Amino acid sequence: MKIKEITSQHRRDFTATYICEHCGHEHVGSGYDDNHFHTVVIPSMVCKQCGEVSVNYRPLQPKYNESRVI
Repeated sequence: MKIKEITSQHRRDFTATYICEHCGHEHVGSGYDDNHFHTVVIPSMVCKQCGEVSVNYRPLQPKYNESRVI
């Protein structure tokens, strides 16, 4: 899965549309805008349609620096 579009964000919590690179299945889910979520959690998300995980995922950078308190 990868993020297709972030639809809303409040502080570090966001809602996004995720899309599977294999079958194109989309779903709306929540997330947390930090390095761990972008580099570990998203690449290990399993598609509910085809059961695949991302192989070539390029993580996004968080909107705010890790040390910044929001």
